[in-house]
Amino acid sequence: MGKKILIHSIVFSPDGVSTAYLYNDIALKFKASGYDVVVLTTTPHYNVLPEALKVQPLKKRLLGLYYESNFNGIKVKHVPQKKFSSALLRIIGFVYWHILSFFIGLFEKEVSVILSPSPPLTIGFINLLIGKIKKIKVVYNVQEIYPDFLIEQGGLKSKFIISLLKWLERFVYNHSDAVTTIDAVFYNTIADRFRDRKKLTIIPNFVDTALYRPLSTVEISVDSNFFPLNTSTLKLMYAGNIGHAQDWVPLIKAAIRLKDRPFEFFIIGEGVMKNYIQEEIKDNNLTNVHLVPYQPREQMASLIAYSDLQFIFMSPEMEGHGFPSKVYTIMACAKPLLVCSGESTPIYRLLKDLQCAYLISERDIEKKVTAIINVLDSIDKVELKKMGELGLDEVTLRYSNDVVTSQYVELINKIITNE
Repeated sequence: MGKKILIHSIVFSPDGVSTAYLYNDIALKFKASGYDVVVLTTTPHYNVLPEALKVQPLKKRLLGLYYESNFNGIKVKHVPQKKFSSALLRIIGFVYWHILSFFIGLFEKEVSVILSPSPPLTIGFINLLIGKIKKIKVVYNVQEIYPDFLIEQGGLKSKFIISLLKWLERFVYNHSDAVTTIDAVFYNTIADRFRDRKKLTIIPNFVDTALYRPLSTVEISVDSNFFPLNTSTLKLMYAGNIGHAQDWVPLIKAAIRLKDRPFEFFIIGEGVMKNYIQEEIKDNNLTNVHLVPYQPREQMASLIAYSDLQFIFMSPEMEGHGFPSKVYTIMACAKPLLVCSGESTPIYRLLKDLQCAYLISERDIEKKVTAIINVLDSIDKVELKKMGELGLDEVTLRYSNDVVTSQYVELINKIITNE
């Protein structure tokens, strides 16, 4: 029997989010390494891109009980899922996805190993059930630490549910054949939750260095309606989810203080905090803050090249439980970063010795804003170029998709052969 891997993820192509892109590349690497690859996921519902659906159309199976698509020769099975506004409907949809995923996974033939990313924790539990029944290996990839993330966010207060999720977390960790996590901070956070730490391995996230690369001025292609050309201002940019994981207050405060100076802030994307930013722009007449709709992934290299500096301001409540993969994207495009985050967080630990980012760890909001402005006042564009080149060198050496996806293949090969 040949080697067959079942990748079980809540998102995958043609969904247009970072974890989907990550696992697209992982799936392709396994295929290139001789594996038979099957993906079990949801129908696109996080960031639905009509152009992606045209390239990868979904076909009904069993009267729409689930769907199938083809991703570069890889069979993808999609369980219907939607972004319901009703909490009850979201719960029902979530339960439906788990039940149907369990049976689809159970009837997938000749699988050697199952690989899945968090969140949610429950996906790891479903895979353990399938693995136990079918006697196959299970690998769990910790992209975000749950339930810690939910507790810090403030949305989870029930002691019973917290205890249940903590038990489930340890169960998944200790019954999986291997667990991977993305950096040393995450490793140290969860290592004590294992009976056998040898199961836990660090494999970082990565970036597609063919798609994300430095561009010359003549290669930059942006919509001038959103991104004026030939301006003399210093352009700062954030592109991604406009949500609670980012700290928007210091951005607004800094923009107010810099209103009449040659600095512009570009915020690109969608999310639950977009309305807040729109209201702040209006209330404070912030003509130096530009809120831009989601832009296609293929545009990102041009957008990053258009900017002078990329900024990421992490929310203090959530900064320790996630790592923004856009960091690698920015470094691959040879642009420096301005980052606000605590010293013990994954993003700070990664960047502190690389000299490709300005790092601000102040906790007091006014001190943080002052530090941001001091950085901007001290910027030299020659220095920015050197910082960007240092980031590119680091990505090329350690975080390209080929380097990192090879680590996944190596780990799975060892698990299958019991080495």
